[in-house]
Amino acid sequence: MGLGELGLAVATFLFSHSLTNRHGFRRRAESLLGGHLAFIVAYSLVSLALLAWIVAAYRAAPVWLLWGQQPWMRWVPPLVMLPACILLAGGMLTANPFSIGPGGRGYDPARPGLLRLTRHPVLWGLGLWAGAHIVPNGDVGALMIFAPLLVMAVAGPRLLDAKRRHRLGEAEWSRLAILTGRPNPAFLAETGARRLLAGPFLYGLLLAAHEVAIGVSPLP
Repeated sequence: MGLGELGLAVATFLFSHSLTNRHGFRRRAESLLGGHLAFIVAYSLVSLALLAWIVAAYRAAPVWLLWGQQPWMRWVPPLVMLPACILLAGGMLTANPFSIGPGGRGYDPARPGLLRLTRHPVLWGLGLWAGAHIVPNGDVGALMIFAPLLVMAVAGPRLLDAKRRHRLGEAEWSRLAILTGRPNPAFLAETGARRLLAGPFLYGLLLAAHEVAIGVSPLP
């Protein structure tokens, strides 16, 4: 199917992730699967399977080059991916009633942790990941993967904020969000070592697996 299969794989991946932001779907899925943890495990497995499909479809697709790769471009992903991984991993481990993540259960508005930096750490991490990979990969297939993710990461925070503010009401939104999006050194202690170290661990895991999974070394 060439680029058609790649487009279908990317669209399926994006659609599956949009479902997690539908409160009714998530509540029913958790009930069906037996709880929050079971949902996270199932969701992670589905995401990995879809990512594997995207990688396979990309490797099988024809290469239509839009710009050539310069040596400096190869430095961009390994430098940007560390903060991206910290935001991605930390965000997936932080209670969050505002955005993509494990949900709002256990969220303390007086100690928002990573959410002091942004209410949407997973989206910011996704945006950094996508943007960094566009730079050295100037082919149509790569843009089909990374450009929609970058657009989603840029547009997502404003859309999610409007949706959550409407659902929660102005008073509850203000109570929960009062300390979010306001960088403060307190986020380090509130986030905790486990969440902060999950980022470098994910970064190392991706470095080790990149060449095996993608077929190209991530290092310059």
